[in-house]
Formats: sequence, C-alpha cells, structure tokens
Amino acid sequence: MRKFIAAAASSLFVLATTGVLVQAAGPNDAQIAGIVVTANQVDIDAGKLAQKSSKNKEVKAFAKQMVTDHTGVNKQATALVKKLKVKPQDSDTKKSLKEGGDQNLKKLKGLKGKDFDKAYIDNEVTYHQAVIDAMDKTLIPSAKNPELKETLVKVRPAFVAHLEHAKSIQQTLK
Repeated sequence: MRKFIAAAASSLFVLATTGVLVQAAGPNDAQIAGIVVTANQVDIDAGKLAQKSSKNKEVKAFAKQMVTDHTGVNKQATALVKKLKVKPQDSDTKKSLKEGGDQNLKKLKGLKGKDFDKAYIDNEVTYHQAVIDAMDKTLIPSAKNPELKETLVKVRPAFVAHLEHAKSIQQTLK
C-alpha cells in the first residue's frame, strides 16, 4: 500500500497516495473540467479491466457499477462544458491522474485471482478517498462557475457511496 504523504513545494502539493498533483492556488474551471473527466475515465478503465479479470461476483458487480456511474458523470460533465463553452484544459493534476491510472492498470494486468481483486479494491478505496479530498479541498472551492460548482457538489455523494461500498468489499477480501 502506498504511503500517504502530503508535501508542499512552491505552488504545488503532492498527494502521494495517487501521485496526484493539485495546484495550491486552485485550478481554473477549464482545468477542473479536464480533471473531472480524467478522474472518471481512470476509474472507468480500471472497472472495465476488473469486469474482465475478476472471478469474484461482488468485485465484478462493483466494477460494473463504477463503469456505469463514472460514465454517467462524464456525460454530465461533457454536456456542462459544452453548454458553458468551456474547453477542458490540461493541468499537472490531470496529467498525474492519467499517469497514475496507467500505472495502476499495468500493475493490475500482472495479477490474477484474489491478488487482483484485493489490489483493485484497495486502489478503489484509496482513489475514491483521494478524489473526495480533492473535490472538498480544491475542486469545489476553486470552481468559479456556479453550474460547475453545483455539479461537483451534486456528484460528490456518489463518490462517497462508492468509497463506502469499496470499503465493505475490502473487508470481505482480507
């Protein structure tokens, strides 16, 4: 399990559990849009892999829910950015989310059976907690557009529910 370390460095701090870089000054709305879409896509990709790779009925069902729910959030986010005429922008946070997601997939692809299930669910717990923390501490407070902020606030409970669901599965895999 990766260690949780938060370290300040100039205008950035690193959330080492996921390798996520978050700008201390806060991302702008276009960067937030890019972060949201990328964060959801990372979980969609991991969920698709878990649906194919896991033999555990509960893990497969959770993975299917992650793909469905995060695809829905991405559709909402995409519709909102089109409505607001905001083009999602790259940021260090977006790049590090993508890299962390790619590293996780690579790791998971090398595992089988219970080892795969445990690694997938452990990552889901860590990932959802990190995303909730980023939403609470950075994304929601930094959002300037009221509709963007409202969307983030509305989808937050789903991330909390995912975290709690993942934790309950995690307990069964010990």
